[in-house]
Amino acid sequence: MDLMLILLQAATDLASFAKMSAGLSAAVVSIAAAFGIGIIGRYSVESIARQPEAAGDIRSSLIISAALIEGVSFFAIVICLLILFV
Repeated sequence: MDLMLILLQAATDLASFAKMSAGLSAAVVSIAAAFGIGIIGRYSVESIARQPEAAGDIRSSLIISAALIEGVSFFAIVICLLILFV
C-alpha cells in the first residue's frame, strides 16, 4: 500500500505515470522471462539426466521453448519502450 502511495505521489501527471509504469513493466517482463527460461533449463537437464538417450529431442525442445519465450519478452519490452518514448 505504501508503494502505491509513493508511486502515485511521484506521478504528478499521466505522462510521468505512463513512463514509470512502462519501466516497471519492462523490468517485470525481463524477470519473468529469465525465471521461465531457468525453469525450462532446470527440468530439461533433469530429464536428460534421467533419460540420456533422449538428449537430442529434449535439447531441441529446450531451444525452441527458450526462443519463443525470448521472442515474446522482446516484443513486450518493445511495446514498453514505445509507451515510454511515444
